[in-house]
Amino acid sequence: MRWRLALRILLSAASAVALVLVPSSASGGASQQAPVARQVGVIKAINGNTITLTTDAGTDITVQVASNTVMVRVPPGQTDLKSATPIQVSDLHVGDRILVRGQLANDAKSFVAAGVIAMSRSDVEAQQKREREDWQRGVGGLVSSVDSSTGAITISVATVGGTKTVIIHTTASTVLRRYPPDSIQFDEARPAPFDQIKPGDQLRARGTRSADGSDFQAEEVVSGSFRNIAGTIRSIDANEDVMTVMDLTTKKPVSVKITNKSQLRELPPELAQRIAFRLKATKGGGATDATNGAGSPPAQSPSASGGQRSGWEGSGRAGGTQGGDFQQIVNRTQTVPFTDFKKDDAVMIVATEGAASDQVTAITVLGGVETILAAAPAGSQAMTLSPWSLGGSNPGDDNP
Repeated sequence: MRWRLALRILLSAASAVALVLVPSSASGGASQQAPVARQVGVIKAINGNTITLTTDAGTDITVQVASNTVMVRVPPGQTDLKSATPIQVSDLHVGDRILVRGQLANDAKSFVAAGVIAMSRSDVEAQQKREREDWQRGVGGLVSSVDSSTGAITISVATVGGTKTVIIHTTASTVLRRYPPDSIQFDEARPAPFDQIKPGDQLRARGTRSADGSDFQAEEVVSGSFRNIAGTIRSIDANEDVMTVMDLTTKKPVSVKITNKSQLRELPPELAQRIAFRLKATKGGGATDATNGAGSPPAQSPSASGGQRSGWEGSGRAGGTQGGDFQQIVNRTQTVPFTDFKKDDAVMIVATEGAASDQVTAITVLGGVETILAAAPAGSQAMTLSPWSLGGSNPGDDNP
């Protein structure tokens, strides 16, 4: 997310503005020779002038704030200190994110702060919400062609009525980021040049859509190389959190590692049936509005997650039931535990490419897709999953 990227930029910028953060009176003699360390994380507890900080690496350290510690707050999204406002320890709260500069003790468990840059929890959460909404209004799909001379990227977008083509227009001001190899975290995407985007990549953009939806002016683009797998589970190792899936496309088994960052979801049966019905209608050249006329799918029924409608109606915003973004539908489905998946279940998976062709790490595993794979048995190419979660059932997730 942008606020994480901004904090990383601030982390680098803090070195260049050390005089702002480290008052001249804060060091002298031996302490002046000690290296300046930096830590970033979330405030776990505050006791007087002592802060317990849980770093992004997952360790807890004690931060001691002195009377001459320079403390400022910046809003999420800022990449410099021009809009910083001075604060005191009393202005901080549990859950705030802070960047601390100072001297780390020999035991690496305590920290004397010379400077603190803070982002309030409420500001970060509000920024996260805005960004999730922006990405939800965006567009994503498989890259089919790239024109470096115009900055245009043509993608194929999976919908419940088949696929459609959208041209993504980028400019010099468009933020371009890319997943590093083997990464499954959206906020690990790093700045990358336009020429790294290749046909076959998965891409997500946010910005402004044209009236007919065929063109998209991008403010930010995230891309990466991922692997889509559709098939049946051959075996499950619950101790190692690994499932072996027979890939319908390659006809070879693939070992899929499940981590605590993997998104595990399942389509309600009635929703899967409706999507399968639409795929069959599209393949057979039938009416695009598969919910009307003879042979229409069964009436909407409450989902297993508690009486909520399945998310079919209006799931794709523009177009509603006549071609909603498949990934947005998936994002609205309920999450399930790994133990819900059984041998011989049909699944659709988006995963990292992995160092070995027969071993990948799952980003998303979608169950309840038997009828979809029956309607599109060739790996369900029309229904590929996106590698990024855009909110849905997990609004508190770090991924947008």
